Amino acid sequence: MTYGSALDIPQPTPDAVIMARILIVEDNPDLAYGLRTGLEIEGYDVQVAEDGERGLERAREWKPDLVMLDLMLPGMDGYRVLKLLRDGGSDVPVLILTARGEEADKVLGFRLGADDYVTKPCGVLELLARVGALLRRSRISEQRGASADQMERFGSVEINPASRTVTKEGTAVALSPKEFDLLLALVRRRGAVASRVELLREVWGYRVEVMTRTVDIHIAELRRKLEDDPSQPHHILTVWKAGYRLEP
Repeated sequence: MTYGSALDIPQPTPDAVIMARILIVEDNPDLAYGLRTGLEIEGYDVQVAEDGERGLERAREWKPDLVMLDLMLPGMDGYRVLKLLRDGGSDVPVLILTARGEEADKVLGFRLGADDYVTKPCGVLELLARVGALLRRSRISEQRGASADQMERFGSVEINPASRTVTKEGTAVALSPKEFDLLLALVRRRGAVASRVELLREVWGYRVEVMTRTVDIHIAELRRKLEDDPSQPHHILTVWKAGYRLEP
């Protein structure tokens, strides 16, 4: 993450989510200060926790609208914080911000329930765009959840949008928030193909073509959890050079 002078930090935009609460869990005080300053200028209410234990405690008590989480933290690392949050039933959007950029690290982060993964160093404009996209997507999901409660099914899988739960052959399947949103986006297309860019925009709220591997990683997780044989899927299908579709 690189920050210039205060003049380099973007000013508030009309679609900023004013006074949304953001928790930064980051042990580097200079980086935490820069992140907090940039986010507060955008109109967010920000708190900082300098280690994993304090971060988990603040997330449970303060109920932020988004958590920005480092992985390499003293004591309890970011993976553990994320797992305990999700195991405790929290669906708060979590953006991992870390120097660990290997695909295995990203897969583990998404598998544990992260909503986005940003590798340091990262430009402030991109980071603020991702934060805004996650918050907008979270707000849209809540609005849809309040009105769209029609059950969806394919194969032996049943999806309840109202409770955001999924079962396979009557057994509950644990999906991360973004895995659930992605699955619902595919199901509601009724067999039509969705490109990676379309899914990024719909599920993650991105307006530009970034991190298309994010979709692939989440698709792989859905297959692992919902297909009888993930290596030969019958429902969540790849359409060569086009994207993905769901076959009932």
